[in-house]
Amino acid sequence: MSKSSDVSAFQQFATATATGRNMTKAAYLAVTCGVVAIVLLTVDPAYAALHHVIDALLWACLAYFVFEWVVRLRHAFRIDRRWAYTSSLRGIVDAASALAVPIALAAGVTPKSAWLLGMFWVLKVVPGIRGLRQLRRVLVVESGPLLSVLVIFLMVLFMASVAEFFLERDIQPASFGSIPAALWWAVATLTTTGYGDVVPITPLGRIIAAAVMICGLGVFGLWAGILATGFAAETRRDNFLRTWEHVSKVPFFASLGPAAIADVTQILRTIDLPPRTTIIRKDQIGDCMYFIASGEVEVDLPGKKVALGEGAFFGEMALLGNNLRSANITTTRVSQLLVLDLVDFRVLMARHPDLAETIDAEAQRRALENK
Repeated sequence: MSKSSDVSAFQQFATATATGRNMTKAAYLAVTCGVVAIVLLTVDPAYAALHHVIDALLWACLAYFVFEWVVRLRHAFRIDRRWAYTSSLRGIVDAASALAVPIALAAGVTPKSAWLLGMFWVLKVVPGIRGLRQLRRVLVVESGPLLSVLVIFLMVLFMASVAEFFLERDIQPASFGSIPAALWWAVATLTTTGYGDVVPITPLGRIIAAAVMICGLGVFGLWAGILATGFAAETRRDNFLRTWEHVSKVPFFASLGPAAIADVTQILRTIDLPPRTTIIRKDQIGDCMYFIASGEVEVDLPGKKVALGEGAFFGEMALLGNNLRSANITTTRVSQLLVLDLVDFRVLMARHPDLAETIDAEAQRRALENK
């Protein structure tokens, strides 16, 4: 492949990426405007005063969602992934957002009722929410424990319904005359909602109700604990993978094996800094060094300024005996740094003597240059 074709392919990719981002922003704007219009549609005084504006806004949002769906469908056909797209969550949501309201209007549903199907538009923001993707992974990973607690929930629900039906059916036939009727009380009690419209009045029935309430607290406590633990583990996993990626880009760590990189990844912490942020000030006491994962920093030395880019490190002199910072260091653009504290530095150097020698040699070279 020629160089010109590579450049052309890169330009097409960049254009497609930019277009995709712009469409996403436009979709968020359309969803926001559509939700506001649907809400105002149900407020009679507001709709009476602004019905032309509200109708125009709704039709504009619908037109955008139809356009977006057609564009994505056309692209899926072009790359021969039409079934993968149409059967995916995104494809189903796009189709529902584009077709639900027109089909309802064509079927003779009143406009005010048909536009309520615009509630599907809200689902278009789901693919762009990273936290929801993380939640899906947590639900998949923790599906076993979650289903186990669900089984316990259903068992308690059924047994409580049968018990209250047996104890209360003669006294309160309207509320506990059948097991399905008793299920309403059981669900309200087990979820600790306690609406109060149906309550047992026999002493034994109230004892069972108290036990069901306690079981409800335990069941939902278990669910909350499982999800919290899953989220924490997933967050640690994501942070570990991101830090691993950054560590592997730093030349001083690139030669290490996977086990050593994993060791380094657990020690380093990541910080993101905007441009023109002062990281180190001269003559301050230092207790950490920095590796540049991405971006650039500027070192203000006497009579000159030195730029350090991706893969470089600085601040190591504070960890090698000279605790006072020798220069001001500032970011020149958005940068991501890996921070190694003094205590962790000593542990890391003890585990990897070759890395210690490399850093020490580089520090001596810089000390000679700065004289």
